[in-house]
Formats: sequence, C-alpha cells, structure tokens
Amino acid sequence: MAFLKRLGWYLVGLSIGIVFLTFFLKKKSEETGSEFCYFPNCRVLKDLRSKPIFYSDNVVPIFDKDSIMWRSFFKDGSIDFGKSDTKATPCKLYFIENGEQTIKVENCPNEVKVVEIY
Repeated sequence: MAFLKRLGWYLVGLSIGIVFLTFFLKKKSEETGSEFCYFPNCRVLKDLRSKPIFYSDNVVPIFDKDSIMWRSFFKDGSIDFGKSDTKATPCKLYFIENGEQTIKVENCPNEVKVVEIY
C-alpha cells in the first residue's frame, strides 16, 4: 500500500506542476509575442509570415493586398502537403487551404509569392 500512496502523491504533484507550467508558459508567450510551433504546418506558416509577400498580377484584383483574407491564410490556414512540392529549388511550392478557398504560394529564400487562388 505504501507504493500506491507514493504513486498517488507523485501524480498529484506532477499534475499541479503541469498546470503551473502551462499557465506560466502561456502567459510568457502572450507577453513576448512568441509562439511555440513544433508541427510542420505551424512552422511553414510562421516562415511564410516572416518574409515579405508579393502577389502575381492575376491574384491582386481578387482581394485587396492588405485584406484580412490574406492574413487568415497565413495565420490559420492548413497546408496540403500532398499537393505541395516541398523539395523544389529554389522556391518551394505550397497549397494553403482556408475553408473552401485554396491559394498556391511559392516560398523563396527571401520572399513569398502568391501565385494563384482557387
């Protein structure tokens, strides 16, 4: 019975520690504006947001360049890695879905270019 008692106290302390750590890290990330991206989708979107964005001529008339729609693609979009060409050089090609719409994006080393919208 002593082992079960020790295990119970260990689990109580562990759960309190996890709750405290989650609260502390969440508050710290909100203050500094940093976010923890470990999944491939999040990492690629963060990389796309960090570069200047350019638009092809056939895409600009559809949405305004500073539209909330564009920001939602690069913030909350979902990348279809099945269609995307992540090994292309020099610019990788990504398809980003947001609801019913999809955009085709070229991720070059120094810039991002929105090629098409579907």
